[in-house]
Amino acid sequence: MAVETEILTLDEAAEYLRVHPRTLRVKAREGQIPGAKVGRVWRFHRQQLESWLLQGGVLGPPEEPD
Repeated sequence: MAVETEILTLDEAAEYLRVHPRTLRVKAREGQIPGAKVGRVWRFHRQQLESWLLQGGVLGPPEEPD
């Protein structure tokens, strides 16, 4: 996979995670989602997002067990 498809913009990462870009920006700023601010823009690595999800990353409160 080419590097340009591995690095996502804020909008691309939000679409990938299916969240609003504003939500992603806040969570990344708080360190809850892996990302890096380059100058004034956020960038996200697809593999880091996938690893974060596989390790149980959540964007909201944990679900209650049935």
